[in-house]
Amino acid sequence: MIGTNFSYSSSGANLRLTEFQGAMLLAQMTRLEAQAKTRTENGRYLTSLLREISGIAPARQHAGTTNNAYHLYMLRYDAAAFAGLPREKFLKALTAEGVPASGGYSPLNTQEFLMTALESRGYRRLFSAARLKQWHEQNHCPRNDQLCSQAVWFTQNMLLASRSDMDQIAEAIRKIQTHAGDLLKA
Repeated sequence: MIGTNFSYSSSGANLRLTEFQGAMLLAQMTRLEAQAKTRTENGRYLTSLLREISGIAPARQHAGTTNNAYHLYMLRYDAAAFAGLPREKFLKALTAEGVPASGGYSPLNTQEFLMTALESRGYRRLFSAARLKQWHEQNHCPRNDQLCSQAVWFTQNMLLASRSDMDQIAEAIRKIQTHAGDLLKA
C-alpha cells in the first residue's frame, strides 16, 4: 500500500474470526491497556513534533475527545510547503527514510464496485433512471476528494515504538522538506 491509496475491490467480505483466531486474540488482550497507553503517549508526542513542520497537519481531535485508539495515525500533507513535491514522491521518500506510510483510502463514492451496483439491474428496478441520474449528479464530494489526495497514514504499530522513533519520524519529514527540490527533480 505504500505510495498508493487503498481502494475497494468488492462491496464486502465475510471477515468473522475463527475460534483459533479468537483464542489467539484473547491471549493478547492482556497487553491491550499497556499498548493503548503507549500509542496515546506517542501519538500526542508525534503530533506535537509534526505541528512544528509547515505543510504537515496531524488529524485533529474534536473537543471533548477523551481517548484516541490510534488505529491509524493520520495527517494531511501540503505539497506547496515541500516545493510542490507530489504526495506519491513524499511517501516514497518517507519509505526510503525508514518510515512506512500510505496514502490512505481512495474516495468511496467513486469506487468501481459502487458504480457497478448502481448500474445493476436490481438498482435500476428499485430506482428510476431520473433518481439514479440525480444520485450521480449529487455524488460530488470535493472536500473528501481533497482530503483523500492529501492523506498520509502511519499504522498503529508504529506508535508502539520508542519516543526516539517518534523523533526520527519527524526528522525524516524535516529532511524530506529540506531536500524536496532535489527530490522533485529525481
